[in-house]
Amino acid sequence: MARMYSRKRGKSGSTRPYRTESPAWVEHKPEDVEEIIVKLVKKGETPSKIGIILRDQYGIPNVKLLTKKRICQILEKHNIKPEIPQDLMDLIRKAVALSKHRSTNAQDMVAKRGLQLTESKIRRLVKYYKRAGKLPADWKYTLDKAKLLVK
Repeated sequence: MARMYSRKRGKSGSTRPYRTESPAWVEHKPEDVEEIIVKLVKKGETPSKIGIILRDQYGIPNVKLLTKKRICQILEKHNIKPEIPQDLMDLIRKAVALSKHRSTNAQDMVAKRGLQLTESKIRRLVKYYKRAGKLPADWKYTLDKAKLLVK
């Protein structure tokens, strides 16, 4: 499938093996994994970073197969879900970094185009999250507000 803003196709990536249950060699119980996730969130880790930590340090290949819930669902159960979804926050951070770069490099038109594309993705994602009820209906994206969110 083609990319969103370029006509390139990209390289194919690897896929996870099809599984319906957690491997037999995983020794952790679902309750233990939930405790570890809550502990990592309180330390300030993001859900994707938590998945990487669980994989690399604890030997848990897939949280969903073990606990029957995704990491964000576990966070929602414990009432510690972030107010802004992680993918949107990552795009906002990127937009802030690009605008900071543009303030010192005004002639960089490639960065200007990158900022336009990033803000377009942010607006599209905000529209989806408002429809899905993950963001309030009156939430709006502005670059000034984004700079405050990132700090």
